[in-house]
Order: sequence, then C-alpha cells, then structure tokens
Amino acid sequence: MAIVDLFCFLLFCHLVLILSAGYGNGHQDCPHSFTCGNLGTFNYPFTKAEKPDCGLIAIHDCDNPHQHRKMIQLEKNGKSIVLTGVAQQNAISILDEDFHKLLQQDPCGTLKNNYSLPSPFSLYSIHIKFNVTLFRCKHSLKMKPPAHYFNHSCPDYDYDIYYDSLPSPNDKEVHSLFSSCSVIQISSKDLTNTNDILSFVSAEMVLQVVLSNDCDQCYNRWGGQCRLDANQEFYCEKAVTVALLLVMVKIYHTRWKKQNPTNQQIRIFLEREGPLQTKRYDYSEIKKVTNSFRNKLGQGGFGSVYKGKLPDGRYLAVKILSELKDNGEDFINEVATISRTSHINIVNLLGFCCEGSKRALVYEFMSNGSLEKFIFEENVVKTDRQLDCQTIYHIAVGVARGLEYLHQGCNTRILHFDIKPHNILLDENFNPKISDFGLAKICTRKESMISIFGARGTAGYIAPEVFSRNFGAVSHKSDVYSYGMMILEMVGRRKNIKTEVNRSSEIYFPDWIYNCLESNQELGLQNIRNESDDKLVRKMTIVGLWCIQTHPSTRPAISKVLEMLGSKVELLQIPPKPFLSSPPTSPVHLSYETL
Repeated sequence: MAIVDLFCFLLFCHLVLILSAGYGNGHQDCPHSFTCGNLGTFNYPFTKAEKPDCGLIAIHDCDNPHQHRKMIQLEKNGKSIVLTGVAQQNAISILDEDFHKLLQQDPCGTLKNNYSLPSPFSLYSIHIKFNVTLFRCKHSLKMKPPAHYFNHSCPDYDYDIYYDSLPSPNDKEVHSLFSSCSVIQISSKDLTNTNDILSFVSAEMVLQVVLSNDCDQCYNRWGGQCRLDANQEFYCEKAVTVALLLVMVKIYHTRWKKQNPTNQQIRIFLEREGPLQTKRYDYSEIKKVTNSFRNKLGQGGFGSVYKGKLPDGRYLAVKILSELKDNGEDFINEVATISRTSHINIVNLLGFCCEGSKRALVYEFMSNGSLEKFIFEENVVKTDRQLDCQTIYHIAVGVARGLEYLHQGCNTRILHFDIKPHNILLDENFNPKISDFGLAKICTRKESMISIFGARGTAGYIAPEVFSRNFGAVSHKSDVYSYGMMILEMVGRRKNIKTEVNRSSEIYFPDWIYNCLESNQELGLQNIRNESDDKLVRKMTIVGLWCIQTHPSTRPAISKVLEMLGSKVELLQIPPKPFLSSPPTSPVHLSYETL
C-alpha cells in the first residue's frame, strides 16, 4: 500500500471512530427504542411527542399513567388515531374511532369508498397490511352469484355488498358477474364468519411504515436525522462537524467517484451492451450548453428541466435529476432503455451525464412541451389554445404507434409503465413523442407476462393488475390501460382523478365518459366543427373504453388499437362498462401484500 493510501486509510479510520463516538449526538441523545405504556417497544421513525426531533411520527401520552389511550398522528396536524400496539418493527396496530362509529351506526354508508390513508410522504410511506376486496352493486345483477359469494343488503343505499370467499377468485367469473359494480378495498381482520361480510370489515388495522431509501440510509447508516428544508427537499442532519466532512469529502472524492454504485452500474452496462449510441457529457459541458441553467422549462419529482443550445444551433432539453434513489436504478434504466430505441414517436436521447453525484439526461427539444398543457381545461385557459379534433386524433394515433414500436418493433419488448399526458411531448407540428422511461421494463419478445415488485406508474393511470394480481397478470396490456385512460382524458378535457372533489359526490371519470357515449352527450371539446369531428371523438372514446377494461384479456393489444383507430366508427362495437369504479387516489392506500 502506498504511503498516501496508508495515510488516507488511517485518517479515515480515525474519523470513523470520531463519528462512532458521536453517533448518539447525531440522534441528539435520542433512544434507539422506547416503551409506550403497555403497548410494547417502538423504534424509529416513531418517537414520543415530548421529543419530536427524535423521529417522524409522534406518539402522545406514552409516559402518562393516567391516560390509558395512546394517540398517534400519521401526518402533521392530522387527526388523532388510537394506537393499540406494535405488531413488529415499523408496523403498528391502530383503531380509527371515526371509522368504527360509522361501522356501528351506518355500515353500508361506510362502504361507499375505499378506506384511505394520508397522502404519501417524502420521508416515509404507510401501507395497510391487510385488506379485502368487496363489490358494491345495484340490486339487479346479470346472474345469480355462486354459492361461495356472500352478500349484505343495503336497501337504504340502493345497493348490495358482495364478497367472494374463495382465496383465488375466478377472474372471468368476477368480470362477467360484477361488470356493473364498483370495487372497494377496505381494511379487514380474520375471516372467521365468511357469511357475514361486516364481521371482518374492521376499523382496527395494521399499518406498515416504510422509510424512503434516503431516510433509511441517513438514519441507519450515518446516524443522522431525516429532515426537509424550506423547499420540502430531503437532507440528512448528521452528527459531524463541517470541518470533518470537508476533510472526508476532499480525501475520498476521487475514490467515491470511481466506486459510486451508479458509475459502477454504467460501467457494467457498457461492458455488457457495448458503447451507447449517445454521447456522455461532462458536467462542465452541461453547464455550458444550458448557460448555467438560466432557462428553466419545468420541474417535477425527478428534478428540473432546462433549455440548452449546442454550438451548431440545435436546442436541447436537459433534465437534471435530484438526489437519486435505489443507487440510481431509474437513471440507468432510462439510459439503457431509450438508447435501444429509434422511432419518430419516441423522444430522442442525445446524451447523458454521470459525474460524481451529478446526473443529467439530454433530450431533443420539443417546442410545444407536454400534452397536458393542451388538453386539461384548467391548463387550456392559461395557454389560450385548445387542440382541434384532428390534432387530438393525430396525437392519439402517434402515441399508439410509439407504443406499438416499444411492444413489438424493438429487438426486446419494452413496457413503459408510465404513459400519461405529462410524458407525451409535442414538437412544433404537434407530433407526439413518448418520453420518461425511468419506470420502463425490458423483457424478451416471448414473454407474455412479467414479474415486477411493487406498483409502478402514476395514480389514475395504473392498470388494476399492477396494484393487485387478482385482476390478472402484468403484461403489455398494462400500458394499453394507461393509454386508454389518457385518450379518454384527451376527449373529456379533464383529469380522471380530481383529488379536490368530495369523494362522496364524485362521479368516476370512466362512468361519466360511458354515460356521455350512451346518451350522445358532448364531452367538452369545443372545436367539433362537423360530423367528421364528431365521429373522430366517438371513435377515440370507444377505443379508450376498450383499453381500460378491467381484465387484461378483454383489452385489445396496441396493434389492434391502431386498427380500430383506422376503421370506421360505425364498425366499432361499444365495449362493456368498466366495472372498476372509484379507484384509490394513490397506490399507498392499497395493501401491497397482494403484489
């Protein structure tokens, strides 16, 4: 070992000892665990309310012997819920008293919608560990349910609640039997009396708390505290002085760059796949082409997008990624996936940057931005432009052609998993291009079904089988569902999920579309000028409704979608009404035990 390396090694060991000695200070003398009355032992991210800086979720009255009920707030300033115990590390049992009262007073009214949890957090997420699927139906069904279906009558609400007692329901049977019903996900307990549905619907539930990758590494590896700054951006508050940090960074900066997991993954990918057909930029080049990030085009959960310009005059869109998760797997995935593609309806990746902690993707510039600016009513008011029917149809066909290429035209099949208006970019002539391949999955052409871990996609566009395998296998048909929902939004001029709408009075978007189709009502497009436009809108509506059929086997492949879009509307059959109504507004509201 060289003298310099030996010195660096010894200095590093010395710093590690210092950090280890200061680990408790990093947690500000916070205990690694604590007891809360007779409920058991709790660990981070839970903390006592008296020490809010020691965790993320505070429990009240842990040390108060006169208060037997211990309360917990799952979100800041949220409602208090009774804590009933700790199931295992990072899993708790709770009792929602409001939900419990509703179950006792008005059980049928309780089953109007899915039971929902607070929205996802930046530092952690919460999942209901056990739940059950119910079907809410009008009194008249198409056929009599088999013996293993049980029901509870709700005459005051003009519907019945049904439950399939078999552990693995027959998908085709469910589809035909409950095609006119809503699907409800609700918390559950042991199914001790299966013929009484309400006996296992429970206000007591087990919640699993999962730290984000950043937060988990911050707390468990570095002994720091997970924090959000004024812009709600994550940072790790560590127990180490700035001087020590600067010394460590200076000594190991070069080594870290070489050993960074993302750099290693890129090296492995290049060795396996050969040189990429795209340029690798230095970060200094990225700063130069963007004029030090002067012109910001937009921002999302991934980071920010800036306009750039090459010396030859070509414009660029440069996506600067925020702090990476999963060792940068989404970044590698996007580079690896899109570098395999070449199609008029797929955005062109011109290069990428991977230098230290800096990550950037360099795309061709699309002057009209994303599709969402031109189709949603609230955005159209800002842009003062609504697309005509011919342009919307042109975009629908272009996106379908891009998907057909991904599913069938590449050497390997690529499933996108995040088709939505935000990820469809438009050039100066409103030609569409599919972008953002961070969630894409590469599989062989022969694979009809694929295996994925966890739900991927955006709420409102995720196919039912992606968040629950009870609805079928995940395949290229999952992209078809997302495409269909997007097409319906294009003709309906509204988002399929409106989180600001009161859930009890909300009309599920596909129901509204279907009702408009049946009654020949206008869907909101104001640029319908003639009978030809009207037929285009009706055609896209029918195709969209076919694409969002609940069971994947009843959806058309994307090649069939193109065939339908090219045929006469009079030849298209009206699809069955999709029966999956009132979906959760986020996958976090669902049990991931079924994935």
